[in-house]
Amino acid sequence: MKRKFWSTLAASTMLVGVLAGCSGGGGESTSGTDNDNKGSDEAVTIKFHTHGNESSYNWEKTIAAFEEEYPKIDVDLVILSEKGDTQEATQKLDLAAASGEQLDVLMFSDPASYAQRVALGMVAPIDEFIEKEGYDLNEEYKVDTKINDSYYALPGKFNPWYVLLNKTHLDEAGLEVPADWTWDEYMDYAKKLTTDDHYGTYFHGPQGGGWLEFMKLALASEEDNTEFVKADGTSNFDSPLFKKTLEMREQMEKIDKSATPYTDIISQKLHYRNQFFGQDASMVLIGSWMNTELGGTDQFPLDFNVAIAPYPKNEAEDEGGYTPVTTDFMSVAANSEHKEEAYTFIRWYTTEGQVVQGKNVPSWNGVSEEELDSIIDGILAGTASPDKVDKESLVSVLKGAKSSKMIPPVPYQAELYKVVNEEYEKLILGDQDIDATIKATQERAQEIIDNNK
Repeated sequence: MKRKFWSTLAASTMLVGVLAGCSGGGGESTSGTDNDNKGSDEAVTIKFHTHGNESSYNWEKTIAAFEEEYPKIDVDLVILSEKGDTQEATQKLDLAAASGEQLDVLMFSDPASYAQRVALGMVAPIDEFIEKEGYDLNEEYKVDTKINDSYYALPGKFNPWYVLLNKTHLDEAGLEVPADWTWDEYMDYAKKLTTDDHYGTYFHGPQGGGWLEFMKLALASEEDNTEFVKADGTSNFDSPLFKKTLEMREQMEKIDKSATPYTDIISQKLHYRNQFFGQDASMVLIGSWMNTELGGTDQFPLDFNVAIAPYPKNEAEDEGGYTPVTTDFMSVAANSEHKEEAYTFIRWYTTEGQVVQGKNVPSWNGVSEEELDSIIDGILAGTASPDKVDKESLVSVLKGAKSSKMIPPVPYQAELYKVVNEEYEKLILGDQDIDATIKATQERAQEIIDNNK
């Protein structure tokens, strides 16, 4: 996962004039038809720019299925990185926009890339198409994509975060696979699972200003205000849930000694895959992009049984199910001359196209239980030992997961992440207590916010 969201900000900002110019005028569909382009008189070719490569997205099969259903719309696929490198793809997309290349359908891999290019005028709003179809996006999909009261994307895959469990370790400790639990129960499990041979849990961040999800543990369990900066632009570091996250991390590592020490993570350059598949940690909190590896791979063979638990909630009476979620943001380019056809493609792709593709769990709520079951079977079949995976727990977690309300990342996000990382290290290395950590974080963050007003 790439975490340097804003590394291209300066370069992208230089594109504002170019992109704004590209977004003006035109923009009407050349076909003159409604969303059902099957009856269009003339064939239209739309260009689809994506970071996704063939092995990860099964484009040949997927696009062929779309073109069969919509024979008057041809999709010209532009893979921006054969390695699937999202940073490389984003840089190439910016260059394509600056040079005036044809852009119709755009795929963004993270909220920051999406929000930034919306702000630059590179992406068209799609509210009119949604209103024309007459559906509520938040009822139709699991992921909210709204920015400034408008929709600029439909969500593709649905990758909620969850807890990887070494079920063999659970069985040995006499513990059940949790179907619904709190952070207090998570901490209790971590303590009970810790032995002389392994830790109860492992947290892969923060590291170098990245993987800051691990500094939002309690915040991310909520429906709203899950980021360090709230939607109104004010700091969220005074939230008791930020303090709770610090308290949990310190409790598990320093007192319970149930979490892999931060010093080991940094000095030994530890990675969550090695820690889990090497059985050095019984529980790992991570994103469900791991679905394709749950049964083990050639690089990480599986010698134990695996189960999945949902992202913990804060209180037992809470609704639960809220978790960090990653998706692909499917957008229509602002300078596209075929906006209607481009929308037709992203609407199809984010619904039945996800089922055809068969590579990921869809954000679309219209997928049937049978289709979801088939997709998961296909994903697990690609692993080395699918029989060692508790499929029932995986399906249950994926079906119950929910995305919190989207808060567009701020342009100075990387600066804030650096501050949180640095102050956390002072805490976990024993140089300051929690209250001093919060005070220093609040003061430094507020200075950054004020400087960017």
